[in-house]
Amino acid sequence: MSKKSKHNHCKKEEGCSCNATAAPKKTCLDTDCILVNSVVGSRSVQKVAETTLPITAFDGLTSLEDIVSISVVPNLDGITMNARVIRDKVVNIGLIPATITITLVGGVVLAPLTTSIPFQAHTDFPGACPQDILQETPLEVEGIFTQPGVPVLTGPVVGDLLEGILFKIILRTTITVTRPVLQDGSGNICDVNQNRCTTQTTPPSFTFPAPDNGGLLG
Repeated sequence: MSKKSKHNHCKKEEGCSCNATAAPKKTCLDTDCILVNSVVGSRSVQKVAETTLPITAFDGLTSLEDIVSISVVPNLDGITMNARVIRDKVVNIGLIPATITITLVGGVVLAPLTTSIPFQAHTDFPGACPQDILQETPLEVEGIFTQPGVPVLTGPVVGDLLEGILFKIILRTTITVTRPVLQDGSGNICDVNQNRCTTQTTPPSFTFPAPDNGGLLG
């Protein structure tokens, strides 16, 4: 029996002791394939957060004509966002907390109202399939819009309307969809999941978790 070389790096190790200053050791692989992420697509997209609140939501506001200014300050750190990839599409649903402050004539500032404004987006993504990996950059605010005078339905009949204020926040992010694939020593590529894009007989259904406090007024 030949004596093993003391330079054999394929011997079984009981554990790894990693040292950032030491050069990595060679290791034996079972195959010459490597796992890589193939980019299905990447694009910049917009999401729209929008809600309409009745004037009764603001203590002290009785007439829209008394409004001098409306300030909306979104809390980007508190965003609740859920997303899924379905066939050829990326679906986003979420809530963005915002603090609304209204100033009336005479310099009267109403108590700030903190609420959650819902948003959603459905982005066409040709080639995307369920089980692909979805990544999004942090949301950025592109614009904030308010529109007093929008009616709000407050009851079961059309006549149950109150004056309201529309709040809209335009958000932007970059969506990137990737897919795990195997690449062999010759450069050939195959999908890790060959059934990833198989058409389903019934549409997929998802129930996202509720945000803290149900997204109610804070």
